Amino acid sequence: MLVIFGGLPGSGKTTISRALASRLGAVYVRVDTIEHAIRTSVDPSNDIGPAGYVVAYGIAEDNLALGRLVIADSVNPLTITRETWLAVAARSGVIAVEVEVTCSDKTEHRRRVETRKTDVEGLVKPTWQEVVERKYDDWGQRPIVVDTAARDVPEIVEALITELRTERLLPI
Repeated sequence: MLVIFGGLPGSGKTTISRALASRLGAVYVRVDTIEHAIRTSVDPSNDIGPAGYVVAYGIAEDNLALGRLVIADSVNPLTITRETWLAVAARSGVIAVEVEVTCSDKTEHRRRVETRKTDVEGLVKPTWQEVVERKYDDWGQRPIVVDTAARDVPEIVEALITELRTERLLPI
């Protein structure tokens, strides 16, 4: 299975997706880490474009071919990135589950964006203004939506696991 996470910076998607990957023993693929590694290996003035996502798709596909559960963590803001993740799952012959992470409390979301520390050395996090102005396409009806404003990480992870089991996507 490929679990595709997305959400605005500071919504909690990395915290939730990392905790879920740990809990399930899944391969964890994070686009931020890949993009940062690419940026540090080339002239910093070069725009790396979609390279981080393209590399992540390849890593995910390799691991899916090995029969591994893969959790993909990225902002995933555009319809095209979401469709490409779905194509990775289809080519691999696995189920794709989309999870959009939100924080409905805008004050809390802003606090997170403005106070969080980077966990990737040298990675510069976006400002609140950049988060607010980011192009972010509507997901439509497909994803599981997780709101991190009112529940803690263990609660959210358990709820996701329960939902995946209820839908018979994970063994009981």
